[in-house]
Amino acid sequence: MNVSVLAEDGAKVGSVELLDEVFAAKINVPLMHQVVTAQLAAARTGGHSTKTRAQVRGGGRKPWRQKGTGRARHGSIREPQWAGGGVAHGPQPRSHAKSINKKMKTVALRSALSARSGDEKLVVVEDLAFDAPSTKRAIKALQAWGIEGRALVVIPQGDAVTAYSVRNIPTADWITQDQLNCYDVLRADHVVFCRSALDAFQQRASSLLRRRAAVSAAAIETAPILEGATPEEGSA
Repeated sequence: MNVSVLAEDGAKVGSVELLDEVFAAKINVPLMHQVVTAQLAAARTGGHSTKTRAQVRGGGRKPWRQKGTGRARHGSIREPQWAGGGVAHGPQPRSHAKSINKKMKTVALRSALSARSGDEKLVVVEDLAFDAPSTKRAIKALQAWGIEGRALVVIPQGDAVTAYSVRNIPTADWITQDQLNCYDVLRADHVVFCRSALDAFQQRASSLLRRRAAVSAAAIETAPILEGATPEEGSA
C-alpha cells in the first residue's frame, strides 16, 4: 500500500509504502474492545475507600447491658446498622488492571491502524522543521492536510519542538511512535504520521514480524512427526 507524503503546506512531495501486515490487517473489533477496556481500567486510581467498624472512631464499650432493657442486643455503636457506624462490604483501595499480553496489544494496534487506513483517515507528512514551537503554524498545517475533528500526531522520539507546537491545540494530541497504542488511535478521527516516526515504527514492526516468522518456522521444523505420517504431513 502506497500513500502520499504531504509537506507543511499540503503539497505532495512523495510517497511511502506501508506494511500490509500493519496497515491492511484484518480488523478484530472484539480484541480492540478488550484492549481499550483494559487500558482504561489500568488508568483508574482505585483509591475509593470506606471504613469498616474496626476503623471508625469510638464504640469501644457495649452501649447497654445484654439483657433486661427490652431493647435489641448490641455490642458497639459502630456497627454497620448504626448511624455513624462502619460500612459493611464497602469499596477498598485496589487495582482495576486487567491482564493483557503483548501479542494482544500488538494485534489490537494493527487493527486500529488498519481501520484508520481503510477509512482514509491516515496521513503521512514530512517532519515539521520549526525553528521554535509555534501553535499557529501547527494549526495551519493541520488545516492544509485536510484534518477535521480530533487528530493524533505521531512524532519521532526527541522532537520536542513539534510536541510543544501541538500540545496546546484542543483538537490534537501528540505521541511518540514507540508509545503508540490502540486507545489513542481509536480516540482520534485522523492519525498523522511524521515521516521519520513512520519509518522507525515500520522498521520496528518489520523486525518483530521477522522474529515471529523465524520462531514459527523453527517450531514447524522441530515438531514431532506423527506416527505413520510422511514428514510433510507431520509438519503440517
